[in-house]
Amino acid sequence: MKKELNIISMEGEVLLKDNLVRSSILPHTAAELDRDVTIMGDTVVEGALYAHKLGIENGDVDIKGALYTQLELHVSTTAKGTVVMRKSVASSDAVTSFAKECNLMFMADINAKKVRLTHAFVAGSIYADEIQLDDCVVIGGVFSTKSIDLKNCVVGTFNSNSVFIEGTCFLLLPSAFSGMPLEVAEGTKLFNLSLADLGAIYKGTPEMDNTGVIAMDVKTDEQKTMLSEEQKTMLVYSYSVAGKVLAADLVDFERLQNHFLIGATAMGSQILRNYDLGMGADGSKAVIVPEKVAAMFFDILHGTKTIQQIDGKFSIQELAAKIPGII
Repeated sequence: MKKELNIISMEGEVLLKDNLVRSSILPHTAAELDRDVTIMGDTVVEGALYAHKLGIENGDVDIKGALYTQLELHVSTTAKGTVVMRKSVASSDAVTSFAKECNLMFMADINAKKVRLTHAFVAGSIYADEIQLDDCVVIGGVFSTKSIDLKNCVVGTFNSNSVFIEGTCFLLLPSAFSGMPLEVAEGTKLFNLSLADLGAIYKGTPEMDNTGVIAMDVKTDEQKTMLSEEQKTMLVYSYSVAGKVLAADLVDFERLQNHFLIGATAMGSQILRNYDLGMGADGSKAVIVPEKVAAMFFDILHGTKTIQQIDGKFSIQELAAKIPGII
């Protein structure tokens, strides 16, 4: 049984274990600005949390308010159980976790100088100078001012000066961007899920025809664009299947539920209500639950849930026939 704490206010380090904290953990004096917080496990914090350094040694942990650290948020490599951050997470320096056996979930955006995560789910986006992700799912975008390193990840999109990918990676949106040509390790596979019937996969129902995952070729799908502003010009490399998605939207009459699924998952902690995708294969409503969405994408990433593959090709004649007045 958790010990209930209503007010946290002390200058020294705060240690939490088997606690339910009803209030926020915020500094009230200048001395408390340098206060570290360590969570040993089995703790719920219902308010916001500020710490010079926050260490999480083990789950289960649920932080329901916004989180900010002056130095670092660090999840122990040996941590197990579930660790959930319900609102935005920010750090002046780093957000770090290499815990492969921890179910780490960020339900909103992450903003820090350095973000290094292993086996984590992010319902929002990541903003940082340097980002390193291994076996992660990011529903939003991965945006970095310097570099991004992706290994076996599902991400909405990415944009950075330098991007390196390896293993098997998936994009949820049609396009991604880099300031320099994409660096790809030998044997890397890049796929796009823009035309996959994610709603059907989530519900366990048959996928619609002409939907599926598209294999991307870094060389053939690479496009160079010059951006100009006043006297400055910048070369951007984009990796896109946007033309194939546009064509499919015109050819297929049935609409996918991908944007709704992703949007409801990303906004879940803000809108405070659940949406559903209709009836699932078992006859019950397929309610959009972030934990279930995370499990679906990890199953796709790990190959335990397969998606039919399409090549994304289309004919101009077929496309023109769907547009009145063209022919």
